[in-house]
Order: sequence, then structure tokens, then C-alpha cells
Amino acid sequence: MTKEKFNIYELVTNKIIEKLEQGVVPWKKPWNSSNGPAVNWKTQTPYRGINVMLLEPGEYLTFKQAQEAGGKVKKGAQSEIVVFWKWIEKENEETGETEKIPFLKYYRVFNINQCEGIVSKRNEKIETYEHDPIEEVENIINGYINKPSLSWERTGAWYKPSIDLVNVPPLSDFPKAEEYAQTMFHELIHSSGHVSRLNRDEITGTHKFGSMDYSREELVAEIGGSMLAAVTGIDNVTFDNSASYIQNWLNVLKNDKKMIVKAGAQAQKAVDYILGVSYKESNK
Repeated sequence: MTKEKFNIYELVTNKIIEKLEQGVVPWKKPWNSSNGPAVNWKTQTPYRGINVMLLEPGEYLTFKQAQEAGGKVKKGAQSEIVVFWKWIEKENEETGETEKIPFLKYYRVFNINQCEGIVSKRNEKIETYEHDPIEEVENIINGYINKPSLSWERTGAWYKPSIDLVNVPPLSDFPKAEEYAQTMFHELIHSSGHVSRLNRDEITGTHKFGSMDYSREELVAEIGGSMLAAVTGIDNVTFDNSASYIQNWLNVLKNDKKMIVKAGAQAQKAVDYILGVSYKESNK
């Protein structure tokens, strides 16, 4: 990994750490708001993965895009970063074997509120939700192709890759239906890593409790579960944002500056798989 790319990981992680230190859990913020999701102003494409956690709701564009559109960025405006991350294959010059290496770059963008001469392209009213959260959970489960077996025993919430089984306590055991939904989403994200699906090493490999790989998989499930909740419009007020929860993730992220970027990408891939959608990545 080059020094430049390492610095991007560090830059992104430090921004997430800053939010956590302020008491904000960035992967559990309300992504549907009166301002709409964070989107690329030019294409109106929603940002994905780690970028959802880095940006507040709104429309964003680069300095160059603002100029090309006949506008300009206001003097003293503060830019934000968006990250483009993917795996690329490269031949090892010494062994001749093909290796997968992470490709990472970032762009600086500005909210259109920090620009002059740039008009919002949003014409539609921001969607609001009035529906049964449990019905939405069922829709997700029913649409999950090649899904794991499900059970509702009162033995806790877990996913066992060895038997490809997700278990959550029955709905009646939860004080709020939203808590049941969030628990189910968390475990479904874990199941997406099974060898017959995305074959995620954090699920298919052997990793000790408390290890960095174990923590990364938990972060993938945290982020992915939150994304599914956002997709279905389920209220996130029941999410844990306690001091101990936040401190745990602060400790983990400070010890691995690459974890949040990779976990965000894996979580988005897991959500796409469960929802049965494909998406062509844009680098801006």
C-alpha cells in the first residue's frame, strides 16, 4: 500500500472517529430526511457505502463541476470528501500470480448551498413512510434469493454459517417492532457472507472473538443493517448510541485505519445482494 493511499484511509477514518467523539454514530444516522439523501448534483445518483457516512443530506458537486455548470464555489466554503473504493486484480511481478489489491481514491465536493449560480435539480418531494415495519421485513426476507434457513427460538440472535441458519427471538419478545426488524437485518447481513453467497472471509474463515476480523464483520452487519432499515423507512431511534457502544468502536477504528472503508464497501455489497439489485459504481 502506498503512503498516499494509506493517508486516504486515515483521512476517512479520522472523520468517522471525529463524529463518534461527538456522540454521533455515523452509520446509524437518519438517512431519509427533509433534505433528502446525499446525492451527486450532476447525476442525482445517491452516494453509497462509506460516503453515506461522510456526507450530510444534500446535493454535492466538485469545484470543476460547479465551474462547468456556470456557477462557482463561495469563498471560504468547506469541502467534504467522497471516496471511490474497489478491488482490482494485478499480477505479482515476482510470483506471476494474480492478486487482489484495494484501489482507493477520493474527491473533494461541495454542498450546493456553498455555491453560487447552482440550482437544485430535485423536483420531487422527499419520500415519507407510513407502513408496517414488519411487513417491510417480510418483503426483504421474501425477496432474498438463496436465503438462509430461519428460526425464531428464544436462545438469542445469531447466524451460524456451519448450518446456514439465522435465528432471532420471536417478535413478541421485543418491546418495539422496529427492534425486531433491526435485529433481523443485522443477522441477514451476516448471512450474506456465506460461501454460497458473497463468500466473505470474515464469515467463511476462522476468526477468534474480539479479533480485528471479527470486529470488521460486526461493523459490516452494523452498517448493512442500518442501510436496510433506511431502505425500508424503519425508525432508527432504537439504535444503540450509548457511551460504551461508541467507545468500543472508537477503540477498534483507532487500531485499524482501513476497517471503516472496507466495512462500508462490504456492507453495501451485502445490502445489494439481499435486495437483489446491481449497481454500476461511479467514481464521483
